Amino acid sequence: MSDESATVFGRARDEVARRVGTLSQVARIDHLVETEGSARGARRIRLVTGGGLEVELHPDRALDLGQVTFRGVPIAWMSPTGMASPERYEAQGMGWLRTFGGGLLATCGLDSFGPSTDEGGREFPMHGRIGTTSSTVTRAEVSGDELIVTATVRQAGVFTENLVLERTWSADVGGTALRLRDTVRNEGLADEGHMVLYHVNVGWPLLDERATLGIPSREVAPRDKDARSGAGRWDQIEQPQAGYREQVFGHDFRDRGTAVVSIDNPEIDTRFELRFDTGTLPALHQWKMSGEGHYVMGLEPVNVNSFTGRAGTRAAGALPVLKRGDSVSYALDFAFGPSEGADS
Repeated sequence: MSDESATVFGRARDEVARRVGTLSQVARIDHLVETEGSARGARRIRLVTGGGLEVELHPDRALDLGQVTFRGVPIAWMSPTGMASPERYEAQGMGWLRTFGGGLLATCGLDSFGPSTDEGGREFPMHGRIGTTSSTVTRAEVSGDELIVTATVRQAGVFTENLVLERTWSADVGGTALRLRDTVRNEGLADEGHMVLYHVNVGWPLLDERATLGIPSREVAPRDKDARSGAGRWDQIEQPQAGYREQVFGHDFRDRGTAVVSIDNPEIDTRFELRFDTGTLPALHQWKMSGEGHYVMGLEPVNVNSFTGRAGTRAAGALPVLKRGDSVSYALDFAFGPSEGADS
């Protein structure tokens, strides 16, 4: 699936210039502030590529993704909580779920993901703190043939971690793909455990029992007894069911270069591909939630294949450590196009 970025609505860029008063007629970056409800005061940035792709970015939620639409088709699952402002975040227990708005990306980390844990009196909340931390947007512009938004997000505390996320989103003018490039740097005075999970949430109408799921991993492992009960159907997309209990599977992608996972729905002629570098993200957690109202498939690249949170990961000898002054980079691409299974 290629990104046809050389043209805008079938016209070359020099020809587009002859036909519009300003490029923002077809491709632009908009800045908005929410005025009502639980998101009141929160910033939102909208990217319009001119290739049928419209993207919501949320600067007050680590510059994560909200809804993304491709040629009018919503791609992301959105939760009942909405994209709440970060001051509503609840760190205790499973409080993360009170403000988990869904969206096509919710970043989890940077020092823990998974269940909340306690390590020597230091609390690590469910899925970490980074996704509810406000960013400083340092650039948002259409530059040449590219839309670019960059931001800095600092996760820090007194006597604890000081981790900085440098985040860049980009898309081609006329393009149908979105690129994410992250660098996490340890600016603290000590080595720090580093865990990151990219919580990508796909919803209806792309997610549907008529769609197909592609996860070409080396090995699949269920998280718990609920997942074991559905292990023979992990790759099947089912219709919404009352009383459904979530099933989570770990996929091993070590040494696979650039991994490509996908959801393809020929009924609406739409395909989504998530591509990630397995050199730094060697596994993927699949969150299969086929409940009524909570109908979502999570495709979640991770830097460590663990379900046990910070303390359990350390106890297993698997906790990645980012040394003082060191950094690590991550690359993910979100690509959209026509179904590969649609009738020609």
